[in-house]
Amino acid sequence: MKDRTLWPVPLTPKSPRISALDVREWIFEQMHVPENVVTMVQIDGTSRQVYIKFTDSQYLQDILHSPTGQSEYKNDTGEISQVKIEMAGMGTRRVKLANLPPETPDEAVSFAFSQYGEIKEMQRESWSKAYRYKDFNGVRIVVITLTKQIPSHIMTAGQRVSII
Repeated sequence: MKDRTLWPVPLTPKSPRISALDVREWIFEQMHVPENVVTMVQIDGTSRQVYIKFTDSQYLQDILHSPTGQSEYKNDTGEISQVKIEMAGMGTRRVKLANLPPETPDEAVSFAFSQYGEIKEMQRESWSKAYRYKDFNGVRIVVITLTKQIPSHIMTAGQRVSII
């Protein structure tokens, strides 16, 4: 089952790291999720996010439709952080496209991405100002509010484009 929930923990840079045990105890005690319903817990320490995969999508739906859509986490120092709970991969994302010919019009990119959500912004990435020419490096950035997952490659204007 692909149902996963995303647990971004917006801690300050000075906040202590959360241990794997703390995460699992928080899921059990605060979210009231039984052990037999969780099949995977993946912690991304860099972005301070936790991915939880459930055996039963009903638990995910119940958590996502809670009145506030968020909870609190209190660390050992007493600092309280708001925890936003949402479906993994959904929401507004910055997606980079590589291997797209520079002459490909933005309209073609918009058309290709329209099946995955609403495009908010599109820009072409440039080389560093340290280089002599300020030209585009071939990467486009699309800011999109997703309605479904984007695969690792898509076809755009007849070209196979990598999503990075």
